Amino acid sequence: MPKIIFIEPKASNLHIYSQYKLPRLGLFILGTLMKNRGWEVEIFYEESRQIDFSMTSNADLVGVSTITSTAPRAYMIADKIRKSGVPVIMGGAHVTFMTEEALAHADFVIRGEGEIALMAFVDAWEKGDNYKNVPNLSYKKEGKSVHNPKGPAITELDQLPFPDFKLLNFKHNQIAGHTTIPVQTSRGCPFNCSFCSVTGMFGRKYRFRSTQNIIEELRMYSNRKNHIFFYDDNFAANHKRLKTLLTAMIREKFKFTWSTQVRADIYKNRELVKLMHKAGCRVLYIGLESVNPRSLKAIEKKQTVAEIKAAVKVIQRSGIHIHGMFIYGFDDDDWSTVKKTVKFATHAGLTSTQFLILTPLPGSKFYKKITSEKRLLFKDWTLYDAHHVVFKPAKFTLSALQKAQMLSHKKFYSWKQSLKKLFQFKLFDLSIAHYARKLNRLWKQRNRTFLKAVDLLTNKKNAKIKIDFKQNINLD
Repeated sequence: MPKIIFIEPKASNLHIYSQYKLPRLGLFILGTLMKNRGWEVEIFYEESRQIDFSMTSNADLVGVSTITSTAPRAYMIADKIRKSGVPVIMGGAHVTFMTEEALAHADFVIRGEGEIALMAFVDAWEKGDNYKNVPNLSYKKEGKSVHNPKGPAITELDQLPFPDFKLLNFKHNQIAGHTTIPVQTSRGCPFNCSFCSVTGMFGRKYRFRSTQNIIEELRMYSNRKNHIFFYDDNFAANHKRLKTLLTAMIREKFKFTWSTQVRADIYKNRELVKLMHKAGCRVLYIGLESVNPRSLKAIEKKQTVAEIKAAVKVIQRSGIHIHGMFIYGFDDDDWSTVKKTVKFATHAGLTSTQFLILTPLPGSKFYKKITSEKRLLFKDWTLYDAHHVVFKPAKFTLSALQKAQMLSHKKFYSWKQSLKKLFQFKLFDLSIAHYARKLNRLWKQRNRTFLKAVDLLTNKKNAKIKIDFKQNINLD
């Protein structure tokens, strides 16, 4: 029996979800497809399981998935595996847009969605055939790069198998005593925000699984100790479809609670918001992005500050917690934007929030803009996690933008704010604030070198400083 091993590398740096180890679904779906066609499959999710390189050296193929912030780690892993003579296939958002870079470390790269492409690749591999008809595939032939045309996206998502988490000794993430299980019901997004690379991966057309198919999967997890996190980029993209799904979930009387990501404009359909709560929704993750109207317009967010404020009120009144996500560093942002954002987040009573730094991710419009304007300062991909400033801002100094993020977290999660939550008996909010303060302290400790470099670049004009921020990672 041939064997394939899939690997999701660990992020080198601390981030807001460091405590919540939840893998992406891609490798589990691919692993399940390979298992169903008769291959032996093993998955290493490095956040929770150390890679056993004695196992990878005995595999027939190894697949490595990566986002931008894990790319350096992924490349190190791929290099080590290839030295043992095992071919490596890479996939994921980063290598989709930085394919030539990835081909220096991998034998093959699958760009975009991987399910159809991987099955076509394995068909060719098993037959000993060439790979010219494999969609989305890039590889080297006689020293030259070959990039096969991209095939059509999967339109019938019901064709995909339910991810088999048994392929990994998967220790589900524990949140407040619940086991968190990832589920995805749709792909794609038509909004195409300038800083986002989602549409480059999954397209601008929404594709949905059928209600029957989703309910069938959810039945596997109907337990009070479970919590479902829907991975959809916008769970409420189609209101009619969502109402049908929520009604079916209520009818099933599922025992789990759940959370997901939506746009702020969900508040306009108050019936839908009430149904979400009745169906078990307890937290909504919302990209509020900015309270600066000029920034919202510039990034093509297609939402207003008034809509953001209205959304927070409507959703909170329904009994659903809000995790608000804000971004600093747009060209129209300055210190007044920071002050207004923190004031809004605090007064609105958000359960939790992230103040992120605008990051030019490969595949986004913003990346093209920043590179064309020669404003990119650091090319160490481990820093591309929305917690490090890596480009020259328009109205901030480098150091000021970094401090704006750190000070915002300090203000929002202050002891004063925690005391208010204690008197309001908001114990869930209180526990998150405690975790956030601890994470902020650890982050500053581990990023001292980076913060010093940022100060140097800010205070010394035309300073030429080359610093490698990669952590020394032992692969043995």
